[in-house]
Amino acid sequence: MHTPLRLEALDLLLDTITRMRPLVESIESVDRDLARQIRRAASSAALNLAEADGSDRGNRRARLHTALGSLREARVGLRVAVAWGYVDDVAEAERALDRVAAMTWGLLRR
Repeated sequence: MHTPLRLEALDLLLDTITRMRPLVESIESVDRDLARQIRRAASSAALNLAEADGSDRGNRRARLHTALGSLREARVGLRVAVAWGYVDDVAEAERALDRVAAMTWGLLRR
């Protein structure tokens, strides 16, 4: 069942990934592994949000939990990059990932 909140979360995440691209490319220039992990986590979150949309109730919850974990992984990956001095400002991306995570949490609570 399609819900506006799920579609809104996915749309926001896809927009966030687009805006994260320059950050991840900067990270990649000094730490290819970390950049790859951030990319995988963000992609996993989007794909799991989409998969949840077409799943039965049990699998839907599992996919949403996986998406939530991947969102947190991507966010911390950006913070690790700041800690290593690879990039300076990830606040906008963090806020957007937090918003998608909150929306995903809301979907789990339904």
